[in-house]
Amino acid sequence: MGGRYDGPHGPALVVAVSAPAVDGRATEAVRRALAEALGVRPADVTLRIGATSRDKVFTVTAPAQAWEQRLAALLQ
Repeated sequence: MGGRYDGPHGPALVVAVSAPAVDGRATEAVRRALAEALGVRPADVTLRIGATSRDKVFTVTAPAQAWEQRLAALLQ
């Protein structure tokens, strides 16, 4: 993770990946990095908004107790 900032949808994590922004590779790398940071399966993290934008919104479908404390720690 690369830090935190107040994004257009509220507090946001900054995730930096080395994958190129070509054919969805960077988005997939961010999805997998976010899943790892939250301790959930990559299948539990889905892109909701921002397929072609630098700002992206993901949905996490795993039970909240599995990841909400990790997210809170990352946002601090």
